[in-house]
Amino acid sequence: MPRPAAGTPHNGLVTDLLELCADLPLERVSAGEVLVREGEPPSRLLVLVSGTVTVERDGTPFARIAFPGAIFGEMSWILDKTATATARATTDVSVRVVDDPETFFSQRPGAALAVLQMTAARLDGLTQYLVDVKRQFAGSDDHLAMVDRILDTLVHHQAPRPRTGSARDPEGQHEGH
Repeated sequence: MPRPAAGTPHNGLVTDLLELCADLPLERVSAGEVLVREGEPPSRLLVLVSGTVTVERDGTPFARIAFPGAIFGEMSWILDKTATATARATTDVSVRVVDDPETFFSQRPGAALAVLQMTAARLDGLTQYLVDVKRQFAGSDDHLAMVDRILDTLVHHQAPRPRTGSARDPEGQHEGH
């Protein structure tokens, strides 16, 4: 796989994803504008080329992302549910636009693998954080004792079976056909 252009730091999977999107439309977003809005239905994916994005939920910022190749909107699309957070340009931002995620991932399985690995890394980081919190408040009888229940729910949660259909074929393929 080709290396990033001079001056672009190589940060593993996200840079690989950026390289896989190099031929997609480039959109420029001004500081303060929203890239993905919490509560909106899934549509397109955005891959950060440059700039800084703040991610917030219910108006509370919880992440600042500034590395080229970061993706936004993937959770909403993959889970087929409204966006769980807002991604807002902190600075002027450039993003590659994936207007048809299903076709994009079907035609570029390396991109799907990169997103899967990034998502797994995020989940692993969150799990490590929750375990640390659990250790800090072990034996607590107050509201912090709910960390145990939260961890149990996260560890044992099994998502519903994915739908096989798409916008073009709502029925999808069924066994026996």
